[in-house]
Amino acid sequence: MINSMDIGYVVTVLVVIFVSMTLHELMHGLVANWLGDETARLMGRLTLNPLKHVDPFLTVMLPLLIVASNALTGTSTPIFGGAKPVPFNPARIRHEEWGVAIMALAGPLVNLFIAFICYATLIFVGVNAPSVIQNILTVSIGVNLGFFAFNILPLPPLDGSRVIYALAPDFIRRFMDSIERYGLLVVLLLILIAGPFLSTYMTSVISGILWVFGRIFGVA
Repeated sequence: MINSMDIGYVVTVLVVIFVSMTLHELMHGLVANWLGDETARLMGRLTLNPLKHVDPFLTVMLPLLIVASNALTGTSTPIFGGAKPVPFNPARIRHEEWGVAIMALAGPLVNLFIAFICYATLIFVGVNAPSVIQNILTVSIGVNLGFFAFNILPLPPLDGSRVIYALAPDFIRRFMDSIERYGLLVVLLLILIAGPFLSTYMTSVISGILWVFGRIFGVA
């Protein structure tokens, strides 16, 4: 049976996910618009309404499955997920593939920034803050770093793949285009086939970033 604390944790995770992924997708759209592509604005995606960005599986089911798995197995797999991609027209974005790479990386960098701000706030408020505030900040750090680590993977359709597009020769880009068509299926296969490796990778990235944060604030 799920007790009240577990329900509170699940609700906190969902709220943090909705806020974080809304800002993630909004930043994609804002940067694309700044670089000359108005597709996201014209399709109503430059909004803080989370319902415009939610993907039922990536935004809700996948993170909840990870939470449930962690609770049942006693593991600590980082929570990650995604959202409905913001539409864009690469032909309209200035600086060609580099412009698209900037647009793509804007999303994960927002998650990294949110994690940094929450970490700094947690350091400054310390034990003086109510436990609910400490829990929200802790969850926000973990979720946003999880989203950052996951989305910078250089695999279509994830954001990190856009850097590879900017650097790779044409035949590599064509191969990545063929993979990207299958979007959600690629993500599912990555989780199912490379789950342990993915967890290890994300834990290592998150631990490294937390170490850097700790050094910045003199607590590591």
